[in-house]
Amino acid sequence: MGNLCCLNSPCSQVAGGSSSCSSGKGRSSHGPIKYGFSLVKGKANHPMEDYHVAKFVKVKRHELGLFAVFDGHLGDSVPAYLQKHLFTNILKEEDFWSNPTQSIARAYENTDQAILSHKPDLGRGGSTSVTAILVDGCKLWIANIGDSRAVLSRSGQAIQLSVDHEPNTERGSIETRGGFVSNMPGDVARVNGQLAVSRAFGDKNLKTHLRSDPDITSADVDADTDILILASDGIWKVMSNQEAVDIARKIKDPQKAAKSLTTEALNRDGKDDISCIVVRLKG
Repeated sequence: MGNLCCLNSPCSQVAGGSSSCSSGKGRSSHGPIKYGFSLVKGKANHPMEDYHVAKFVKVKRHELGLFAVFDGHLGDSVPAYLQKHLFTNILKEEDFWSNPTQSIARAYENTDQAILSHKPDLGRGGSTSVTAILVDGCKLWIANIGDSRAVLSRSGQAIQLSVDHEPNTERGSIETRGGFVSNMPGDVARVNGQLAVSRAFGDKNLKTHLRSDPDITSADVDADTDILILASDGIWKVMSNQEAVDIARKIKDPQKAAKSLTTEALNRDGKDDISCIVVRLKG
């Protein structure tokens, strides 16, 4: 298990928010790292259901970059809840600094239980999640449930750091829990004919057949690591990891890079909500 501690560095906070269509940017207070985000409502006939977090915070003399995309379904209550609470729950874990994998996994589980206990206040929907914690600019911790995705660029080569949790790939787990996977012509695979992901926060009506434990991975940020992209499946449905990296690397301003990715997804007739965070790890 790697330790989270890298450098002792001061920082200031740059907050991130979310709206139906928004963009913005921020930067580390002590280094060249910058981020930009862009969220665009898709063509589907429902309100915007994507939320995000993008900010730097100071914790115990360390600078943490906190980045996340939450892609809701059947309403925006669950992703809005995650935006407010998930990172708080992760960082309040007592062994976060010594055992980040265990702490992140436990925080995901506790957050899901809190969401389920708030039913019906948070409705019957749910949300996918991909989160990234950047520690002192040198260590990344990625966690996800669902099909939002984290992709790293190392020397221009795209490296997927998250796992797409699709019903067909986790059919065994779903069927063991008493559910089934439908594969109707012209449609994607769905859990019990409803949900197109096999892991999610919330979704109380399907929870006995779903998992909410995250896949967690870490990566060192070295001289060859230049871009991190977090995005909802509105991006990944219409472009490959390498295409997204190639687009983002050409644009120095990460906000403009994020906007370019969401615009390209729209131009490719992406119908889902489209949300993207680009973190430029080098100057």
